[in-house]
Amino acid sequence: MTGGRVYVIGAGLSGLAAAVALAQRDIPVTLLEAAAHAGGRCRSYFDPQFDSVIDNGNHVILSGNTAAQDFVKTLGASAHLGGPSDALFPFLDLHTGQRWNFHPNAGAFPWWVMSDHRRVPGTHARDYWPYRKLRVTTTTQVRDTVPVSGPIWEKLLRPILLAALNTEPEISSQALTATVVNDSLGKNGAACRPCIAVPTLSAAFIEPALKFLKARKADVRFGQRVRTLRYEDTRVIGLDMGDQSIALTPGDAVILAVPPWIAGDMVPNLTVPNEFREIANAHFKRVPPKDAAPMTGLIGGAAEWVFAFPDRISVTISAADALSDVPREQLAARIWDDICALYRWDEPLPVWQIVRERRATFAATPEQAARRPGAATIWRNLALAGDWTDTGLPATIESAVRSGNKAAALILQSR
Repeated sequence: MTGGRVYVIGAGLSGLAAAVALAQRDIPVTLLEAAAHAGGRCRSYFDPQFDSVIDNGNHVILSGNTAAQDFVKTLGASAHLGGPSDALFPFLDLHTGQRWNFHPNAGAFPWWVMSDHRRVPGTHARDYWPYRKLRVTTTTQVRDTVPVSGPIWEKLLRPILLAALNTEPEISSQALTATVVNDSLGKNGAACRPCIAVPTLSAAFIEPALKFLKARKADVRFGQRVRTLRYEDTRVIGLDMGDQSIALTPGDAVILAVPPWIAGDMVPNLTVPNEFREIANAHFKRVPPKDAAPMTGLIGGAAEWVFAFPDRISVTISAADALSDVPREQLAARIWDDICALYRWDEPLPVWQIVRERRATFAATPEQAARRPGAATIWRNLALAGDWTDTGLPATIESAVRSGNKAAALILQSR
């Protein structure tokens, strides 16, 4: 396959990453998005109740997430990644009132495990050794190999892994978990400094990507839902959108960057993840204390991670399916109680918003990980992208960008 245009279906983060990678190499790109906006689950929007722009959720990348970091750098948007200047994770145990900092050092040797001021309270250096048994080559659950109780698990690994996997870590894929640990904590502080999009997700990832594509003459179309792909022999030959269609020339290619349940309907005999986990996010229109940490982990409450933005306080709850039936007002009040405990406040509930993403990510279990397809398909001009494809990572921003890059690389190789 030579020449031709590449049609990227889906303007979520994986589709944007693929389109940017292609446009960067002067490949003609058409980006087709069913919604009226880009970003997918990584988006910002104007909320009338807040009278300001907020994110649908709080997405964090780490300093060691090379694909995501390179993507932002390519877009010239690195200034929109804030967060602490060091790999510092403050925690509060809401049951006991105990506060501590997890603070891995930046060097290659993990001397932080020998420091009472940097490791989890109540632990010793030898307590961390069993977690080196996590392996990326196994298909078992985490609990089959390492301890899933005790201070290290409950006060450090479980909250961090729950956020990364969006699945109960005990039953999660050991391979995915090992990759997360190896790529972050295993490389110490230099790789696990949290980077938070400021002032919004769109400002850091979405708007710069659209600006990049526009500057390179990419054709970006919103409100264009591709309903079916037409196949012939070993190629995709057309895109059908109900009232119109696009016929592909022999040199054209397609990158399908849509959710797995849609891809499974559009690509014959495609096995995709079919079990998902919810994420709940809460936003409160209240200025945080001046000395508030950008990101704080809470143990034992409804809230799990609290983010302090200049104009608001936001909270993320991962694997939040158990809270699906909790009334919104009740959930907001419970979360606000946790925030008041964190900041030592006694204040009434301010203006708030709850955002629930019912199928936020695939369940990161061994069974679901085995259902992830690769980027390549049996059709020579069709590649897949999405954080649900087999990137070796759970469904994160890093995974989404990697998948887009991989799909673009496949198309480039075919040329």
